[in-house]
Amino acid sequence: MKNFKMIVVLSAAALAGASLAQTTSANAPQSNASFIDAQGTAHVSRIVPVPKTISPEAQKSLAQVVSDGPTAESLADRRAKTDTWQAKAGEAYRQAYPATIASGVIGGVPVRIITPPVTGNGKNSRVLINVHGGGFNSDSGSLTETIPIANLTQTKVIAVLYRLAPEHPFPASVEDTVAVYKELLKTYKPQNIALYGTSAGAILTAETAVKLKQLGLPLPGALGIFSGLGDFSLAGDSQSMYALRGLSGYLSPPVLEGAHDPEYVGTTNPKDPVLSPLYADLKGMPPTLFVTSGRDLLLSGTTILHRAFLRAGADAQLVVFEALPHAFWNDVDLPESHEADEIMAHFFDTHLAK
Repeated sequence: MKNFKMIVVLSAAALAGASLAQTTSANAPQSNASFIDAQGTAHVSRIVPVPKTISPEAQKSLAQVVSDGPTAESLADRRAKTDTWQAKAGEAYRQAYPATIASGVIGGVPVRIITPPVTGNGKNSRVLINVHGGGFNSDSGSLTETIPIANLTQTKVIAVLYRLAPEHPFPASVEDTVAVYKELLKTYKPQNIALYGTSAGAILTAETAVKLKQLGLPLPGALGIFSGLGDFSLAGDSQSMYALRGLSGYLSPPVLEGAHDPEYVGTTNPKDPVLSPLYADLKGMPPTLFVTSGRDLLLSGTTILHRAFLRAGADAQLVVFEALPHAFWNDVDLPESHEADEIMAHFFDTHLAK
């Protein structure tokens, strides 16, 4: 393995006015530096080697050269590219974790039904509900987030194909997830149901749990919040440091205060307790697994929400993987992805009723 190095410059204010041209070896910072201005904004450059604390496959992935210049992309193009990638990645996961995929409608909402080759002893009475990632505007997880979990838990997974923003802003996705959950309650006991998701789906998992509590419905037996956040009124520190691929690729500086992700938030108050569960009453939340990683743009959001669950007395576990970027477990080639899936599956197996 080559001795890969990565150079990172961190400055929310500076980045906001920076050139949109791609950084090259000719103009990249070549030394470590740090300056804190009068507003407390950090203007920082760091030479960051690819760590040896992760697998060779992960080291190679982090060392990929990715342009940090913005790419103009329409929503239609994003969705088409995401759909193509999800289908290809889903098939790769199905080779590693055999499962059967079917389409259906539950509670008036379209779903994918992922069934393992063998249903475990006594697990016919269980079901897992997945709400996929994809920035609320596309589907980047209904296969990659479900196939390995269905196989490893030997349990059926229902992937909710909720309505997408910007055509359908909050609370459409929550309403769709609640509709599926209410319908499944007719067949399954709540303690035999788990609800989980990655990225937008992780956010939606927490939002749905709060909404279920508001409606007086029984909560699921377990939650999985895998790289999410609970506050749309404030951006976390990690969003100023990490792009979608961690320290590589284009970084769009977040709106630090006020509503961010306006296409999803729409006209809702960003501190609405369902939209932003950090402001909700979280007492009585079921056992919850939080997963994130060291270069995850939602590292801050995940850990802040985890602490809120702890303050409310929830049984909340947090796993942070070294160095890897946002939602790395969608990459079937990484040993860490398989480890993450094993951790997630074990959590659900442990916390759903026997």
